[in-house]
Amino acid sequence: MSTLQFYAERAAECRRDADAASLENVKKRNLEAAIAWEAMADRLERTNAHRDANEAAREARAV
Repeated sequence: MSTLQFYAERAAECRRDADAASLENVKKRNLEAAIAWEAMADRLERTNAHRDANEAAREARAV
């Protein structure tokens, strides 16, 4: 399992838990956790994209 997949699964789990929660504070806590997991996934996707772009640029300069 990739880190990105792990983050996405945790976010989905937190959203499901929020939907199932009857207490408002539990719902809020789970939604905030889902947002945090999604932010980590977004940050990782951006990091991977930058890494790939930098690697491609390095390879282009080497040729």
